Amino acid sequence: MAEKQLYTKQGYQELVDELKYLKLTRREEIKEQIAIARGFGDLSENAEYDEARTEQAKVEARILELESLIENAEVIDEKNMDMRTISLGSVVHLHDEDKGEDVTYSIVGSNQADALVRMISDQSPIGRALMGHRAGDTVTVSTPVGERRFTIVDVNRAGVHNA
Repeated sequence: MAEKQLYTKQGYQELVDELKYLKLTRREEIKEQIAIARGFGDLSENAEYDEARTEQAKVEARILELESLIENAEVIDEKNMDMRTISLGSVVHLHDEDKGEDVTYSIVGSNQADALVRMISDQSPIGRALMGHRAGDTVTVSTPVGERRFTIVDVNRAGVHNA
């Protein structure tokens, strides 16, 4: 059995929405592309047909992956969480003591992480070090490029701001 993966409610809903889109919309679009490509004649030299079949395989693989992720998902219950303590779903405003700059990260499950939009995994070095801390704490993080120090300026939940 696969290990349970933690998701925020929003992250879980994104998986469900993508699966629904792929099954109900994208599959039908690809079926139409294949039907049109078949009409072009000889399938052995039909680039449109090959392209549509390749896309179909990618979509079917993603559907299987999403079904597995959803089956093994555990959605965190944010209602009973201390909103001031960093946990999955927190939006954390930090001051990087070493670089002298401010940065904001959203703490998400490992399958939701996207460094380009500053969504970091709770299992990443910075995410793991921040878990359980509060505004005002200074945290030292061991990263692949050396130790870094962050002071936690503020902790919020996505879409919620502390008073």
